[in-house]
Amino acid sequence: MEAVLFAQIAEAIYDKGYFVADQTLPLALTETLYQQALSIQAYQFHRAGVGRDENHLLSEAVRTDEVCWVTGESPAGQAWLQWVAGLQDYLNSRLFLGLFSFESHFAHFAPGDYYKRHVDAFKGEANRVLSLIVYLNPDWNVEDGGELVIYAGEAEGAMFRISPNFGKLVVFLSEEFPHEVLPASRDRYSIAGWFRLNSSTAVRVDPPT
Repeated sequence: MEAVLFAQIAEAIYDKGYFVADQTLPLALTETLYQQALSIQAYQFHRAGVGRDENHLLSEAVRTDEVCWVTGESPAGQAWLQWVAGLQDYLNSRLFLGLFSFESHFAHFAPGDYYKRHVDAFKGEANRVLSLIVYLNPDWNVEDGGELVIYAGEAEGAMFRISPNFGKLVVFLSEEFPHEVLPASRDRYSIAGWFRLNSSTAVRVDPPT
């Protein structure tokens, strides 16, 4: 089944740059990730910022969510990274993307939290290539809000909106699709990640893995 899903993702990325589908991960993996998200202690979550390294800053004008980075120390984290590694190998063999590493975190949006329109990577910078999100919200209703809004490039109008239902998988080219997260009326959980290229130089290792 994984090979079929990986092929669908590859075809969609090649044809239109994004993939959206319900209940695509193995249900046991999704359940494990959900339980892990709920078990993360408050002190393990940190206010999310924008930018990297020396350019990293906290800005409530941009985002108010909190994150906990995946290190692979928990069984849930290990299972997630193993699944992602299979997808990485498949996409590299089919699309020749040169995906080198993967970074990931759990995200928690409390009621009213948001993340304004942004892109996950800047054009011309060989950093994040492909964004990946799995939503971990059982029994989510339309009136709960918290939609992911995807825009078509620089266009002002939304291309489509995605409700963060349990098990929904979203994959898209990081440079190509601005997006935002709308406020929700209840706690909203997800696990997000980014495939990156190896952009190391003689004086700087990036990414570090």
